[in-house]
Amino acid sequence: MARTIGSYGPKTMEAIRKAGLRLIFEHGYSAMSLRQLAAAVGIQAGSLYNHISTKQELLFDLVQDHINELLRQLDLALLGKQRPAEKLSAFVAFHVTYHMTKKREVFIANSELRSLEPKNYDAIVKLRGAYERRLAEILAEGVSEGVFEVVDIQVATFAILALLTGICTWYRPGGRLTREAIIAAHEKLVLSSVTPGGTASPARTNPARTTPVRKRSRPARSVAPGQQRD
Repeated sequence: MARTIGSYGPKTMEAIRKAGLRLIFEHGYSAMSLRQLAAAVGIQAGSLYNHISTKQELLFDLVQDHINELLRQLDLALLGKQRPAEKLSAFVAFHVTYHMTKKREVFIANSELRSLEPKNYDAIVKLRGAYERRLAEILAEGVSEGVFEVVDIQVATFAILALLTGICTWYRPGGRLTREAIIAAHEKLVLSSVTPGGTASPARTNPARTTPVRKRSRPARSVAPGQQRD
């Protein structure tokens, strides 16, 4: 077999991660073999063990890195935001934007959660819980200050995350609305749902043109953060 990259070094590891992400997304974790992964990278199957010990390790690393990056970028998006409505608007804008641009990572983190071994599963659920708490804390702060009306914080947290994450099932670049318009629509939906009387104003204007709503060619398998293993 031709070696297109070599058996050692960070470039090979990055190639393994990219190929693993693509193959798991396209075929599923169970269906992907290490031999198939090695072929996609252009190395001998035995050379994979210079970088990963098992297929499970690769899946865990991909999901863990995804959620850590999600948390890191969210914290940056919330920097400098003072009022609960400001924070919630920033959370929505970040979550929708991230999920429009990281579809493979999001899909795998949700659909392959069940494929993780117990120890890895628990670690990922803990990380997901940290992300959920960011939103729950924003909602609780708004309720405390009297600017949000929420019957149950946990229910509202999961419902909002399910709404926002749903974009992965239908968004395609190049459609009727711009990304900005889609983000503004989600901001209005979420803010209106927690504002007394549902009278929240949209956080930004609605530029139209250029973001799609097309039918999926296959059933959606993604799940919202907070869903537990069967």
